[in-house]
Amino acid sequence: MAWKRRRRERRAKGEPGTMDRAAESVDRTHLEEFVRTRQGVEGFVEPRTMVTETTLLLVAIDGEWTRRRVPSPQWAHNWANKLGVPTYDAGLVGIPQRMRDWNSRQRKG
Repeated sequence: MAWKRRRRERRAKGEPGTMDRAAESVDRTHLEEFVRTRQGVEGFVEPRTMVTETTLLLVAIDGEWTRRRVPSPQWAHNWANKLGVPTYDAGLVGIPQRMRDWNSRQRKG
């Protein structure tokens, strides 16, 4: 299994491994498109866990959201600042209520 091999390779390099894949350019492209086509986008940097790499959650003013892997928290903040998107540490501030409201509206209908 490829994921086991990658995890072993990371451990051999001294890097802690996760079960997740690394961020790719397609992730950055998706995030850029989301920012370009939505209003009032804010970013929430989610810390790396044992299961996933660091992610950037983007939430538009209406609550629509997207989440993608990013190389590091610092990369996420720098990237967002270049695009004029304010960013926050999700572990400190949580996620906005408008995202939960949007999810609820999508389920209803």
